[in-house]
Amino acid sequence: MEEKQTQNSENSQNQEQKTQSRERRANPYRQNNYKKSYQNRKNTTQNQNKDKKPEANNTQDSNNTTNTNKKPNKKPNNNRNRSKRKNPTTVNDAMRASLEENRRIQDARMAPWKKISLNSKGKLRFTPLGGLGEIGGNIAVLESEDSAIIIDVGMSFPDETMHGVDILVPDFSYLHAIKSKIKGIVITHGHEDHIGAMPYLFKELKFPIYATPLALAMIENKFNEHGLKADTKYFNFITKRKQYQIGDFKVEWIHATHSVIDACSLAIETPVGTLIHTADFKIDHTPVDGYTTDLQRFAYYGNKGVLCLFSDSTNSHNPGFTKSETVVGKTFDTLFEMAKGRVIMSTFSSNMHRIFQAMERAVKHNRKICVIGRSMERNVETTRALGYIDIPDKNFIEMHEVNRYPDNQVLIVTTGSQGETMAALNRMATDEHRHIKLKPTDTVIISASAIPGNEASVSKLMNLLMKAGVTVRYKEFSDIHVSGHAAQEEQKLILRLVQPKFFLPVHGEYNHIAKHADTAISCGVDKRNILLMSDGDQVEITPKYIKKVKTVKTGKTYIDNQNNKTIENDVVLDRQKLAEDGIVTIVAQIAQDNQKVVGKPIVHTHGLVPDREDKKFAKEIEVLLETMLLHTKPEALQDHKIVENEIRATVRKHIVRTKKKYPLIVPTVFIV
Repeated sequence: MEEKQTQNSENSQNQEQKTQSRERRANPYRQNNYKKSYQNRKNTTQNQNKDKKPEANNTQDSNNTTNTNKKPNKKPNNNRNRSKRKNPTTVNDAMRASLEENRRIQDARMAPWKKISLNSKGKLRFTPLGGLGEIGGNIAVLESEDSAIIIDVGMSFPDETMHGVDILVPDFSYLHAIKSKIKGIVITHGHEDHIGAMPYLFKELKFPIYATPLALAMIENKFNEHGLKADTKYFNFITKRKQYQIGDFKVEWIHATHSVIDACSLAIETPVGTLIHTADFKIDHTPVDGYTTDLQRFAYYGNKGVLCLFSDSTNSHNPGFTKSETVVGKTFDTLFEMAKGRVIMSTFSSNMHRIFQAMERAVKHNRKICVIGRSMERNVETTRALGYIDIPDKNFIEMHEVNRYPDNQVLIVTTGSQGETMAALNRMATDEHRHIKLKPTDTVIISASAIPGNEASVSKLMNLLMKAGVTVRYKEFSDIHVSGHAAQEEQKLILRLVQPKFFLPVHGEYNHIAKHADTAISCGVDKRNILLMSDGDQVEITPKYIKKVKTVKTGKTYIDNQNNKTIENDVVLDRQKLAEDGIVTIVAQIAQDNQKVVGKPIVHTHGLVPDREDKKFAKEIEVLLETMLLHTKPEALQDHKIVENEIRATVRKHIVRTKKKYPLIVPTVFIV
């Protein structure tokens, strides 16, 4: 009997434990059902206790069960339970004061521009005249009430529709309008898209020029070509980290890393506040010359409070960091070891760090160096004279000496990486170069990327080199070229160091500056404090606001680089029309007495109809003239220009209706 009672008691306890376990698992974390679950557990426990018989030998087990069931009988207190699970933190007055002070310090650190006085009544105006909506052609004007400075004077390259045009320079109309205010030209670095238009500006207007020695040496080379040697008297050589008073502005050049030696950003102190202009830059921690970007100065001005930041947007779509220039040198090591014959390396003529790395590998592999291309030769000589390239004269040879050395002992550094028709590399590829004839054992290294708009030219060059049978090293090596512009993480670094109130992304097409604006917003710049500009947009800047105020005239002037002469707009338009729609010439004699064509008119077309249809088209024009003359007033035949205009209009209507083209029509009429 006792054994049976004991078994029943054990079964009762097991059943009770299973019930409790099941009920605890059912709703352990559901706050809304907590009270209901608690009441169910309480009722179940009470019913089980009523059914059980008290046994002496089960007293201890029964007490244990009762103790277990007593816990839910207490009224739940979430706060008390939580305090038992976690150690409480006492926040006293001293701690609160410290937290508040740290928060205040952090807020001040993240918005140093709040130090700028809002009481200033002055205004600044910033006007980009080139470099926005395009890659290249960088030029901008910064104005106060009484002074103005020009930031860079760059050129850009034409597209395939601008026939016979070699370079484009900005329209200087606005500079003529404010020439009395302009106190100087500030140059950031020596790339063509920042200094290439300088001689064309100086043929119209002359101002003091402030730049580093290398940039001014490159400008001097251009002035010499254009017969402006005397204008070097306007040169002012700057020292970095030193301020120069130019009108109302104090300008400091800050060293930056880029794909040209001695690139600089600008810190401009104005009566309204401090402005930072990065110009072209990237953050290279291991540059070839060892001079890293002067991040300390960016931080220094950022801590003082920067009113507005103008920053390079060219690579704003690229995530991460731009690779260091030194990685190209490691790729050159591999390529030089693989090369069996001559090595021909082409890159931008201003990228002297790239050229210097190739020359170092040539010396290492016992190769003589031959520099070919006018701009390349000039830049190499300039940088050597200034001490930026330290390679002895004995390592260099002239073009006519190349064939005196074995192929595996020659490096040729040349221009033409963009597929330019007249560049040395293109003339080698077409077998038109006087001294260099390509061989199947040659290795051609193109250490550059195609500038937007030059893709077709570069592709054509690649095809010509392949047909010549040489080994071409281009994009199959990822580190054969690295950009000179900052990617997103580098742009973020500058934004965080400077912490500006206003932000104006510059240098790039519209999609580039729009993406850069998104990056700035992610770095804490208020969206309302960012403007997206186009060339000609004039922006007014004060400590309180930034806004567009007007649009000034901008444009491009077409230049034929063979004679350094301007090509008029109508000439370029005529060339485009000739290329797209062709030309029709008409020569006719008209008898004044009977208003009829004497003989047959002479009709020639180019680019409109195929040769086999020339006679048919000429007959159509003859019928048109006869019909037109029947309806022409006799007095109109007194002036051949009136008749020519009527012929032009009549023929144009016919061609538009039948050919859907708009060719140039050149009628010549003789009235007899």
